[in-house]
Amino acid sequence: MARMTIRGGDLDLVEYEFSPFPPGENINTLGYDCSDRVSPCKGPVTVRVPARIHSSVLDMNRFAPDHPGGGGIGFAIRIYGEATVRCTPSEVVIHYSRVPMLQHLVAVMKKVTGYTGGFEIDVIDHERKHVGLGSTGTVLIAVAHAINAALGSPLDREQVRLLVGYNYAEETESGDVVCGFETGVGPAAVTYGGMAVMGDELTLVCQHSFAKDKNVFVIIPPTEADAAGESEFQVLMNRARSLDYCDRELKAYLILMDLIPALVKDDLRRIGDVIWEIEFRGSKRAEVEHNSFEIYQYMAKLREAGFEFVGMSSVGPSISIITEKSREELEQVIAQYGLKIAIETKVDNEGLKIIR
Repeated sequence: MARMTIRGGDLDLVEYEFSPFPPGENINTLGYDCSDRVSPCKGPVTVRVPARIHSSVLDMNRFAPDHPGGGGIGFAIRIYGEATVRCTPSEVVIHYSRVPMLQHLVAVMKKVTGYTGGFEIDVIDHERKHVGLGSTGTVLIAVAHAINAALGSPLDREQVRLLVGYNYAEETESGDVVCGFETGVGPAAVTYGGMAVMGDELTLVCQHSFAKDKNVFVIIPPTEADAAGESEFQVLMNRARSLDYCDRELKAYLILMDLIPALVKDDLRRIGDVIWEIEFRGSKRAEVEHNSFEIYQYMAKLREAGFEFVGMSSVGPSISIITEKSREELEQVIAQYGLKIAIETKVDNEGLKIIR
């Protein structure tokens, strides 16, 4: 794997060498040992999880591929994936395209629980990859919780969430895995529903129901930008990191003093005002500009038209809109740019569900 250079400023240059490893190595158990509480189920267990919109990281300087954290905000939406797990005598069979990633997760769960048998795992994801809706994280949470439930739920939801975060890995072309970037926003949002506000080290600062009766739309503008792999790394760990040095205090203030109180009062317009301010601050600015300045143009027109909440998800290019306005009103605004609504849904305020 390539050696990546991280520059946070003129006097802040760090080289990070990605070191792939076989699935099942470099496991962080977080000290959990629940082998005495394992009771495998006889039948299959299915877990359904929502997708997530990741509105912003708080500080890119506080996370790295081997250090989850950075804080941030995001929320769950009613687009779902599922994982079904059945305990087997020994073999692990995975019916999903991203096998090494799930092999590593299985190894984590087996080490923590002491389970020596096998699993048959089936996954249905939301099939919207690398557009800012969190396909990887939702799959990992779904599978981890399905395994946990199939073993009699020896771990609680917080333990599963943290295990996924501290062992987050993505596959390489060789079939190995490599440590990935993880803020913990996605797993928290899809686990508990609503909006999640995260601090560093995967700390869940606030989780609250959000925009219960409002419409959620997602548009996916055309872009030539790469939102995964090395290109994503360069955005997250260079320009974004440098900009967060300048704006992280302001972003933290906005979240603590404006966003969280607005969440408690269910004030969507005030929430949207905070999100809009953050779109121009720190790492979020780098992520938007990585796609194109046209993203700002689209979002500004939506704000001018009175849509309450407008923001780009993750590294984009998906733009999420939450509003009391109708589909027809949105289509009138975006039609002049040749854009179409890709998703029409609602916020999921319930989170993952276990179906036995």
